[in-house]
Amino acid sequence: MIGEMELIPELKIGWLNGWILVCLMFLIFGILIEAFPKNVVVRLYDFDKSSCSKMQRAFTAIGKLLLGLVWLVLIIFAPLKIGSNVLIIGTILYTVSLAGFIIALFNFKNTPLDQPVVKGLYKISRHPQLFMLFILFFEICIAVGSWLLLFILIISSFLLHFRTLSEEKTCLEKYGDSYHAYMKCVPRYFLIKTNMK
Repeated sequence: MIGEMELIPELKIGWLNGWILVCLMFLIFGILIEAFPKNVVVRLYDFDKSSCSKMQRAFTAIGKLLLGLVWLVLIIFAPLKIGSNVLIIGTILYTVSLAGFIIALFNFKNTPLDQPVVKGLYKISRHPQLFMLFILFFEICIAVGSWLLLFILIISSFLLHFRTLSEEKTCLEKYGDSYHAYMKCVPRYFLIKTNMK
């Protein structure tokens, strides 16, 4: 599989490029967002940005720029590795992570608005939506066989992690001790335990 990966994929316009997998994810996400009650959608995007430091805002902006512009533009023009092991493995894991992302969205939707989301996949990760999206985008990088896209994804995810820290601070302020107890019991990103002060 590693031999099928390359630093920079051959970029060209085509129907069988990485954009297909990205569009499928956004199509499913868009349908779900339209179907969810408006107050759930508002809560999904309700994030007090005033709790972000200047550094967190800068890192988030750079992370979004890398992922939303550089990575996305490259993935649009990167052909899928048709007939290769990287495409087969990437597609299987893409499907699993897409299913996990959808499950996490429903876990979020089914939680009362005045309570923190702690059920379903949120029992094993404080941020299963973000984790599943990372794995999904990771698998798209594998399906097109590009080390460069993988590197950009990892760097942007590291930078966007600072927004996650700020979101947790907002949840602590909103839900208090119950969220603090939840943070002590549940890792941030599945198996990755974090220390609490």
